[in-house]
Amino acid sequence: MLHTKDKRSLTLSQRVEAIPPSGIRKYFDIAATLPDVISLSIGEPDFTTPAPIVQAGIRSLQAGETHYTSNSGILALRQALQEHLQRLYRVSYDPEREILVTVGASEAVNLAMVATLDPGDEVIVPEPSYVAYQPGVALAGGVPVPVPTQVEDNFQVTPDQIRRAITPRTKGLLLGYPNNPTGGVLSREMLLGIAEVAQEYDLLVYSDEIYDRLVYNNPHICVPSLPGMMERTILIGGFSKSYAMTGWRVGYVCGPAPLIAGLRKVHQYIIMSAPTTGQVAALAALQIGEPFVQAMVAEYDRRRRFLVTGLNRIGLPCFEPGGAFYVFPNIRSTGLTSDAFCERLLQEEHVAVIPGNAFGQSGEGYVRICYAAAYENIEDALQRIERFISRQGDGVTR
Repeated sequence: MLHTKDKRSLTLSQRVEAIPPSGIRKYFDIAATLPDVISLSIGEPDFTTPAPIVQAGIRSLQAGETHYTSNSGILALRQALQEHLQRLYRVSYDPEREILVTVGASEAVNLAMVATLDPGDEVIVPEPSYVAYQPGVALAGGVPVPVPTQVEDNFQVTPDQIRRAITPRTKGLLLGYPNNPTGGVLSREMLLGIAEVAQEYDLLVYSDEIYDRLVYNNPHICVPSLPGMMERTILIGGFSKSYAMTGWRVGYVCGPAPLIAGLRKVHQYIIMSAPTTGQVAALAALQIGEPFVQAMVAEYDRRRRFLVTGLNRIGLPCFEPGGAFYVFPNIRSTGLTSDAFCERLLQEEHVAVIPGNAFGQSGEGYVRICYAAAYENIEDALQRIERFISRQGDGVTR
């Protein structure tokens, strides 16, 4: 017979119990059980990793490079990242002390939270936001403070919104732009205002810029490139989206040496090092991958423009996203909640999209549609969506 103490030891922590499952995986799993489904749900490039990058990984395996690397990652990769960021954004990090290679950007976000937050520290999280942000803060013992953004502002968080959310417990601000799920980007004017607030209140800024290369109208602005932001920003990036390398699991985090030393300490104990083969492939991506990035961005842009035009035409208002590979149409005119819209669209027309409230309560009334799918599949999906909303009655405004 178990004692009371033993029974308690078999329970999950309250922090884990309080976190809901990902709203993305739910629809992905349902879609897997249905025939003829067009999935516009998972944020993963439909392109395969470019062949020369794959070959670099294969050669590393054939050469017997199957052992651990430095905890910080292969030095040549860190040096290439330093050159890459300097060339694109005029920010320069010491490859030996200020750059850490991680298992995707997801691990980088987790490390940043665990290494910098004490219990009860608050982190401002503009939403709609990537599903892992608020749970990541909570799992590290922090308190996420959601700040809703509005389509009228192109889903940009404003300096005034951030200022109003600050309390004596505020430790930092987590920015994810270009944004998942909205595709919104932050203008230079808005970023400069946010930088002023961060400096005024001595905030640490976690800047997840995983979609930095997937921008369409204006160049990406790297947060640490702004005046006074280098010393207070943890920059997060990776190879999954820009180079179609999701399965290789390689990301990186850059920042002031004392902070990166703390992240590296956590990384040592939970990971050891990122996959060796993936790191070699990532190095090749930086060296030879640019033409492939440009070609993929051009194709994403073609899909983006088609989908935005089509959604607006059929009565689902959609602002034009400036980055990433998502659109975030307003579905309130159908009279359905975000969950009901997605569930019925999947069951009736076999199109999988994600409810906006999976990315925070401010996403209710919207759905996320990923256009990292073949153009002809997007065309077919749009026809199915139009057929679906035509059955919702006269509530749809065209």
